[in-house]
Amino acid sequence: MEKINFKKKFGQNFLSDTNLLRAIVSDSLITPNDEVLEIGAGAGALTYELAKICKKLISFEIDKSLENILYEKLNSFNNVKLIFSDIMKIKTIDIDNYFEKNYKIVANLPYYITSPIIFKFLEESKKLNSMTIMVQKEVGEKMLSKPRSSNYGVLTVMVNHYADVKITRIVKRQMFTPAPKVDSCIVYLKLKHIAFDSGFKDFVQTAFSMRRKTLANNLSKLYDRQKIEKIFNALNIPLNARAEELEVKEFENLYSAFRQD
Repeated sequence: MEKINFKKKFGQNFLSDTNLLRAIVSDSLITPNDEVLEIGAGAGALTYELAKICKKLISFEIDKSLENILYEKLNSFNNVKLIFSDIMKIKTIDIDNYFEKNYKIVANLPYYITSPIIFKFLEESKKLNSMTIMVQKEVGEKMLSKPRSSNYGVLTVMVNHYADVKITRIVKRQMFTPAPKVDSCIVYLKLKHIAFDSGFKDFVQTAFSMRRKTLANNLSKLYDRQKIEKIFNALNIPLNARAEELEVKEFENLYSAFRQD
């Protein structure tokens, strides 16, 4: 196999431990009937394990220099389609059209693109069923952080609004080549299939826009004070509450109340 020149600009950190790769596939709950989207094929180690199980695999890779390595690695499979392109530059509807039915994402995501990828598919895909993604451990902890913690914020609320989330395993930095500076984790997101509402996203982002200010003050950018006080009182939310004190369900209820009032 050709020697791989790791490219820092693509955030390349590859996995090769077969037991770990198979554990990731296991965590993703993929069956022989499933269609799968892989983001970042890398050298094809995870791609290979996915292709052995799933019905259909569409795998994106931004680094065209890996083309020969990947075709050599995967030449025994007829259920894999490799696409050498930046997935962020492709419309989600066009990605959805590669699949006949609901599909699952499995990906070892470069750290720099984690949040954009998550939001792109949670907000835009009409066919996505679940995501099993390798992310920076700190990002995984943010997704599952509790109210009143410093990690609790827009990412926490939005991800848990759209999906049921759990961390399935921690992956030490030494498992990667080259080794990153931080540990990673596998996060499994099972979508609730809630239609995207840009208003809710704006609402949550505004709520957390100035963390030192009260939630009521932040929301005054969107609503008049009288309306805020009326709805807060109706939902038993103190006027001096801060955004990080509210549970995800409270955000959903609060937004719903403002829409209906």
